[in-house]
Amino acid sequence: MTNNSKKSYLELTKKWHRFAVLSDAIAMLSWDRQAIMPSGSGAARAEQIAILSVLKHEELTDPLTLELVDKADTAELGDIEKKNLFEIRRIYRHAAALSPKLVEEHSRACATCEGQWQLARKENNFQVVAGSLGEVVKLTRQIAAIKAETFKSNSYDSLLDEYEPGGASAQIDAIFALLEPALQKLLPEVIEYQADIDFPTYPTPVPIQNQKSLGQIIMKALGFDFLKGRLDTSVHPFSGGTPDDVRITTRYNENDWTSSLMGVIHETGHALYEQGLPSRWRGQPVGSARGMVVHESQSLLMEMQVCRSPEFFKFLAPIIEKEFMVQGDQWKAEELSNNSRRVTPNFIRVDADEITYPLHIILRYKLEKALVCGDLSVADLPDAWNEAFESSFGTRPPDDLQGCLQDIHWYDGAFGYFPTYTLGALAAAQLFSAARKDHPDILAQISKGHFSTLLNWLRKNVHSIGSALSTKEILIKATGSPLSITAFLEHLNSRYLGKASKNY
Repeated sequence: MTNNSKKSYLELTKKWHRFAVLSDAIAMLSWDRQAIMPSGSGAARAEQIAILSVLKHEELTDPLTLELVDKADTAELGDIEKKNLFEIRRIYRHAAALSPKLVEEHSRACATCEGQWQLARKENNFQVVAGSLGEVVKLTRQIAAIKAETFKSNSYDSLLDEYEPGGASAQIDAIFALLEPALQKLLPEVIEYQADIDFPTYPTPVPIQNQKSLGQIIMKALGFDFLKGRLDTSVHPFSGGTPDDVRITTRYNENDWTSSLMGVIHETGHALYEQGLPSRWRGQPVGSARGMVVHESQSLLMEMQVCRSPEFFKFLAPIIEKEFMVQGDQWKAEELSNNSRRVTPNFIRVDADEITYPLHIILRYKLEKALVCGDLSVADLPDAWNEAFESSFGTRPPDDLQGCLQDIHWYDGAFGYFPTYTLGALAAAQLFSAARKDHPDILAQISKGHFSTLLNWLRKNVHSIGSALSTKEILIKATGSPLSITAFLEHLNSRYLGKASKNY
């Protein structure tokens, strides 16, 4: 590496660190907006985030950034430095494609729309937010068209790349074309199989404070560092903040304690990934999470693979009896486990079981592609949603709240995110299968509340890698094969039908 090239690369990393700090500040303000901000502060917060977003955009798209990238590109860099430079160039191209004016307009529109979405949910009326969402979609289409030209891709893929670098709708279409019919075939088989099972009921309300206490106990057991994170309440469960200050939220219902617990576990999976990212690369793209497929694999591995296993409920049952101050057969490990395997199609994605959840995602994936590409108008979204749901599930949502108002994503401008949930579920099954092959006693350890072997395996094979490898490379290195539906369907057949799956 020549002295000038080395100097350019080091200057670029310092410049990028400033960009990363601005990103962290926006992340914390966004978390606050969704979790604890007073309801009357929305306009001021939108202004703050919009201005910081412009500063972040200007920092990134400064002509000096590209000049430094080009100068550093001639240097003899190490593998990590080369990957970091590649990611900086990719992110720069995303940002440089857009004008500061468009970035600010989009940020303001999303902040406004998110507030209107919360009001629309309270009133159970899509029309309250339709105008704001229309503005977000209009600006999103503009952004997608500009980036599609920049990256020589289609509109949807240009948005997907921000959540899953290198992701392609053609690949997703191919995977979903195999997965959807397999799930549609499996679902009635499982429902018939479970028809004679006497599932437990939990009619006694559980106070929110008791639920929160249980969630914090499980977070700590899984490995969450409370010195660098916290748990709060929000309308929609999410994980935010920064790797050194991870904020997760859940929502509580005294008549459904399992929803809050599984929400906590899901977001803890996200948080563990963030807390395990390589600190030596902090503030650089290569030290960040690889993408949302890997991120969702970590949340779903904990929620679905680990914490719905019979072994986990052996650990959980005595804690529940103590924290909830309850007794009875329905609170025993076997019954808690049986309850977790209940498959009941419903309208709400975050409450869906493992089998129907991907069908929820595939529905959203198809709709958001149509919205981005201009094949579906915002005005027609509620009817399109209801028709698509009825086609997949055989029943029609009774209102907007249980239909197109249930998720925050589109109202916050997150188009291209949804498919990563199910791709993450496939990756989670694949990774957990590999971890159990490397450590056959993992499930036995989980039954005793010992999660360190699993967490250390994830730290080594996923978390510590950051973005030094692609999603495909991470999976091949950790599991021996690229992403497929095989491990996931084997898992579903084993858990819900008690048998091995066929070849898929």
